[in-house]
Amino acid sequence: MDIRALRYFAAVAETGHMTRAAEQLGIQQPPLSQQIKALERELGVLLFRRHPRGVALTDAGRLFQAEALRMLQDMESMKQRMTRVAKGQAGRLAVGFTSSAAAHRFMPDALREFRRAYPDVELQLREDNAAELTEALAAGRLHCGLLRVPVARPEGLLFETLLREPVLVAMPSDHRLARGRDKDSRALPLAKLCEEGIILVRRPGAPGLYADLLALCHAKGLRPRVVAEVDRMMTNLNLVAAGVGLSVVPASMHGVHAHAIAYTRLADGGQLDAPLTLVSRAEEDNLPALNFAALLRRLAQENPGS
Repeated sequence: MDIRALRYFAAVAETGHMTRAAEQLGIQQPPLSQQIKALERELGVLLFRRHPRGVALTDAGRLFQAEALRMLQDMESMKQRMTRVAKGQAGRLAVGFTSSAAAHRFMPDALREFRRAYPDVELQLREDNAAELTEALAAGRLHCGLLRVPVARPEGLLFETLLREPVLVAMPSDHRLARGRDKDSRALPLAKLCEEGIILVRRPGAPGLYADLLALCHAKGLRPRVVAEVDRMMTNLNLVAAGVGLSVVPASMHGVHAHAIAYTRLADGGQLDAPLTLVSRAEEDNLPALNFAALLRRLAQENPGS
């Protein structure tokens, strides 16, 4: 039994006449009659009673009509769903992001616009550190990710810098360097930062923003004192708020734990900044993922200073 036989049966059942059904289907009447007879032989039941004015459904025919219509409707619904999938209007999109990337207003703005443009796409969000997100992308568990400085560049992944923003020094609000400081105008020299305990957000020894910070310190002949290395930015800021040490964070983190953390600019920071990086799969064939990446690029071009 194929879908064509169901359509033929449904047309005959609806019109109650072989000739009119054949005209509706755009075929000749004899082949249609043969198809109905073949269907009855396959099912082992009589579906229609023939009479001079046409045909009438048997009891078995009425039962089969309900099943046939349901199957035809299911097939049409499936076809419509797959058409939407083929256009990237439906399907699944798995996006990963670091907490510092999520803190940038670009991220919620992008998700909001994507949801508005593609309401039928199932959006799955995952927050993790840059290393875990990169591994998940390489393994195919995520379609794309937003992070800061890449910590690894596995083969098959693409890394695109969407935006850049300055970094700020985060220190306990009761720290001696914070007291009496006009936090919005006076920058903290890198040498002063290195005199304090510094908290890093990274796997020990891994590259990234904090490796760049250490390299900058060493290039200036400074010896930073690292008191902790943590996996996540929010853990970092929790430790800063608790007085464990100072840290350097993207400017968009300004205001987190405002009651306990003071933020100030970093003097002589050189080229140290915090990019927002899109990581995607080079051979990506998921249309929602491709649409999302295109949306991110467009928004970044429209709002380079956001």
